[in-house]
Amino acid sequence: MELEKFARQLRLMVLLTQNRTHTVEEMCQMLHMSRRSIYRYLDVFKSMGFVVKKEGTRYRLDHSSPFYQEVAAGIHFTEEEGIVLTQILNSVYSRSPQVRHLREKLGNLYDSEVLSRHGVNDKQARNLSKLFQAIKEQRVVLLKNYNSPSSGTVSNRIVEPYLFTAENAEVRCYELASGMNKTFKVARAEQVELLDLLWTHEEAHSPFYTDLFGFTGEKYYPVKLLMGQLATSVLLEEYPDAQRQLTMQSDGRHLLQTEVCSYLGISRFVLGLFEDIEVVDSPDFQEYLQQRIAHLIAQS
Repeated sequence: MELEKFARQLRLMVLLTQNRTHTVEEMCQMLHMSRRSIYRYLDVFKSMGFVVKKEGTRYRLDHSSPFYQEVAAGIHFTEEEGIVLTQILNSVYSRSPQVRHLREKLGNLYDSEVLSRHGVNDKQARNLSKLFQAIKEQRVVLLKNYNSPSSGTVSNRIVEPYLFTAENAEVRCYELASGMNKTFKVARAEQVELLDLLWTHEEAHSPFYTDLFGFTGEKYYPVKLLMGQLATSVLLEEYPDAQRQLTMQSDGRHLLQTEVCSYLGISRFVLGLFEDIEVVDSPDFQEYLQQRIAHLIAQS
């Protein structure tokens, strides 16, 4: 009996420390407990030194509680850290159970509505919240009245969302009607509705990458550049993340070994500093550059 009582208290404690608030009715329904038990356990928590916060009719255990801080020290993330981790995980294409488990843990610790509200308007926050939930639960959604400037249409799109890009401004989805993976801008959907359907085309969800130069695509193409001091400095100034892909050579130059989704971005960089850059072991990229140069000459 005492063990069952402790288990109920622990479940309530976990529920109230998940960065969200709950009414007594919600707690009763979620934990299958009576109102009397809820109130009694809240009093017990107070007597143990927990700070029980009441906001209107909603309750939570404040993270400033000494006991909570002692237990959570070193493993608790702030709301800002939770937002960053969620953005990173949602922009990683992976079918591994580890990534899925991390998404579920963050979803349990941090309310998707809280995470989605960071830096966006209310409408987009609601859409992001539904999309977060859909990816976590592997559910199909309806992008209601999606505005597509390229086709000049406004239509409903039924999709399986599986990956965020562009800092959550876009979502990569498998569209059921066309049988294709497409990128949708979250702000262009009037509303996102969760449907009572689970993914059935996960094997068709393709990886989607963003390269060093901000271009996206489903494939990577390797490129190697030997760069002098000027080109290296410009590269690091414009693209600081390149530091991890640079290796100092014996002649003082730097070797950039990277993968790009499109030759367009990196070609702009190379052609702008061609006197200080040598393309090595990248025949396809060299051919692309030759074609671009020939095109520029023909236009002049």
